[in-house]
Amino acid sequence: MTLTTDISGPNIARLAALLADPARAQVMLALMDGRALTAGELAQAGGVSPQTASSHLSKLIDGGLLAVASQGRHRYYRISGPDAAHLVETLSVLSEEEPTARIRTGPRDAKLRTARICYDHLAGSMGVRLLDGLLANGALAGDDSNVRLTAKGEQVFSDFGVDLGALKRKKRPLCRACLDWSERRPHLAGSIGAALLDRFLDEGWIRREKGSRTLIVSTEGLRRYEGLVRR
Repeated sequence: MTLTTDISGPNIARLAALLADPARAQVMLALMDGRALTAGELAQAGGVSPQTASSHLSKLIDGGLLAVASQGRHRYYRISGPDAAHLVETLSVLSEEEPTARIRTGPRDAKLRTARICYDHLAGSMGVRLLDGLLANGALAGDDSNVRLTAKGEQVFSDFGVDLGALKRKKRPLCRACLDWSERRPHLAGSIGAALLDRFLDEGWIRREKGSRTLIVSTEGLRRYEGLVRR
């Protein structure tokens, strides 16, 4: 008697195999700050030769995890979109080694734990507190798995300079809870999460620390942040 298995649905195994390679995993982590990097830079991040990196990058592109764009003589690689970034952030949470003593999650660097970029939105303790505050003040409603915009939120975000009309025309969800790597509680992702961080960056209230996912918040940035959290 021969048994046959009908395999249908998403090819999870193929996606898992892509990220099972340590070099490819390091490439994805290197791009989690939202930048686009060259193959040479990603080879260094993955600890492999340029030739090996080229093979890894092709596989990640074919798997839908990376996108590439040409500019002049260079090709720049970036994470393909928020879904791929969300996958990497979630795997970062699940892959933490079980400690033998006191539980410590996420990075050791205090600045990285406080505020960092997660693809295109604010993460760390400040990101988690932002979502908590917006839920508490009624700008958002729902729970950790289902966050939605409220009528009050429409006014709050418009007053902050977010073009909600433009965001609603995009296919990307307005609000999304993204499990935070260090806090193990959700922070705000989705197009609103990205738009809020863009506003902080454009105004100079937050700046990126060179070569790191760390975000540095100015005094004015903290004031504006508290205005959103406590409104």
